[in-house]
Amino acid sequence: MSIRVGFAAALVVAWAVPSDAQVVTHRDVGVRMGLTIAVAALDQCEQDGNSVSVAVVDRAGRLRVFLQADRANPHNLELARRKAYTARTFGRSSAEWAKRTSEMPEIAAQRELADVIALRGGVPIKIGNETIGAVGVSGSSSEGDEKCAMAGIAKVADQLK
Repeated sequence: MSIRVGFAAALVVAWAVPSDAQVVTHRDVGVRMGLTIAVAALDQCEQDGNSVSVAVVDRAGRLRVFLQADRANPHNLELARRKAYTARTFGRSSAEWAKRTSEMPEIAAQRELADVIALRGGVPIKIGNETIGAVGVSGSSSEGDEKCAMAGIAKVADQLK
């Protein structure tokens, strides 16, 4: 009987120990890439005559870079961060997500999640189909915010291949 118990215990231990343990590697937005994106987005908006806030988040939705123009409104800080977070969370622009959740009642409850916002101006940063972060801009028009965010990503396009 003790041989059976010992054998069973050995099987349990063998199955419990992961035999395929591995280090997980992934691509992410580093602080220098985030800074390049944010500066390019800010420059585009300033060139267009707008004082904005720009937020860049990494693959986990954590704020990596935040820039605010000298004349940007105080609430733009929070809106830019939430736009970036929304784009990162759903892997699509915040405008696409806002439209999708308004047209599809079965996913409308996503709007209740903390930190997401149904406003245009958040754009995911992708390598192929993999979302590695996002940029959010606030302080211009909706179209202008998105244009500036896309200008930021365009600045690092060669690194996203």
